[in-house]
Amino acid sequence: MITLSHIRREFQVGDERVVALDDVDLAIAAGEYVSIMGPSGSGKSTLLNIIGLLDRPDSGTYLLEGEDLTTLSDHQQAQLRCHKIGFVFQFFHLVPRMTATENIELPMKLAGLAPAERKDRSTKALTSFGLANRAGHRPDQLSGGQRQRVAIARATVMHPHILLADEPTGNLDRVSGQEVVDILEALNSNNITLIMVTHDAEIGSRAKRRISMMDGRIDADR
Repeated sequence: MITLSHIRREFQVGDERVVALDDVDLAIAAGEYVSIMGPSGSGKSTLLNIIGLLDRPDSGTYLLEGEDLTTLSDHQQAQLRCHKIGFVFQFFHLVPRMTATENIELPMKLAGLAPAERKDRSTKALTSFGLANRAGHRPDQLSGGQRQRVAIARATVMHPHILLADEPTGNLDRVSGQEVVDILEALNSNNITLIMVTHDAEIGSRAKRRISMMDGRIDADR
C-alpha cells in the first residue's frame, strides 16, 4: 500500500543544514498497525508528514496504492489527502469557534459533500464516538478526551484508507489516553491502516509492528 524508497528530507536551521530523513526505505501493507518511536529529532514526525502529504521529500519516491505521489501537484496531493488520509494530532487542531458537529463536517464541506450527506455522516460519527450529547459544544466546552474523539471523528468521516496519529495521547491523562488508543485500534480492526508516532513505549508496544528511528534512519523494524 505504502512504499517509500530512498526518502531524504533536509531543513535549513540557521547556518546549519539538518538531515531529518536519510535514505529511508519503508513498505507498509494495507490494514497494518504500525507504531513509530524514537527520541526527539529522530525524524519520526517528518516521516509521518511525508506519508500524510503534509511535506515533500527532497529526493526519493513515495508510492501509495501504486501511484507515485511525488510527481503530483499540490492541488492533486490535497485532493488525495482529503479522500484517503486522516490525521489525529496531539493538540487536536479543532477550530475553536466551531461546534463538535461543525468540526466533524469541515472536511466534508471542503470535499463538496451535500448538506444532507454531511449531516448524516456527522450524526453517525457523534453517536459512534459517544459524543451525541456534545454535538453543539465548542472545543473549550469539552474535556481533552472528548476533543480528541471529535478529532478522530473528523479524521475518519471521509472514510480514509490510512489514519496517521502523531502523539495522540500526549496531551491526555492516562484514562483518556487509553480510551483514545482503544478507539484507534478498533478502527484498525476495521481495516484502516494505522500509523502512530508516540513517545510512550507502553502504547507503542501495542502495535503489531514497531519501528524505531534514530538520526533520520530506521534503526529497528520489529
